[in-house]
Amino acid sequence: MDLREEKKLIKEAKKNPEVFGVLYDEYYSRIFGYTLKRVADLEIAQDITSETFFKALKKLWQFHWQNVPFSAWLYRITSNEIANYFRANKYKPVSLEKIPEPIVMTNPSIEILEAEQELKKHQDFLMLQKKILKLPIKYQEVITLRFFEKKKLKEIAEILGKKEGTIKSLLHRGLEKLKELME
Repeated sequence: MDLREEKKLIKEAKKNPEVFGVLYDEYYSRIFGYTLKRVADLEIAQDITSETFFKALKKLWQFHWQNVPFSAWLYRITSNEIANYFRANKYKPVSLEKIPEPIVMTNPSIEILEAEQELKKHQDFLMLQKKILKLPIKYQEVITLRFFEKKKLKEIAEILGKKEGTIKSLLHRGLEKLKELME
């Protein structure tokens, strides 16, 4: 979706909340994937993703178009929600190895199955995730957005509301700390 389409949709969604569903469909899987990679817990990732879209819909009237993708605002809300979970100690890091094998249910959730398959493809992700969770949240955010979400520095700066130079610095320091943890 290009920025013109997005701007038009947001304008319509402010008048008619049902139109927000198009934005939800467009961005849900990306926001869920980012959240899952940050918290490594399926239920918490679902909760945070739901809360992100609920808050986005509820606060859509406050969103001001600045020629920046709507996803930047969603990632910012998500990052804040993740930080709230960490701060409130509602989330305790759990090893991804404890994620159960997919269970055949009468109504399996597609995003859970896709996320589990993606996580299983990368065996070193399990070890790396444990190390990343030991870093301060500010480093977790930039590393996850840069390397797992494949965001450019400019996009990360927009998402986190920081300058590009700050993002470069956080990324560099975060990688140095991660390297120390890996040794």
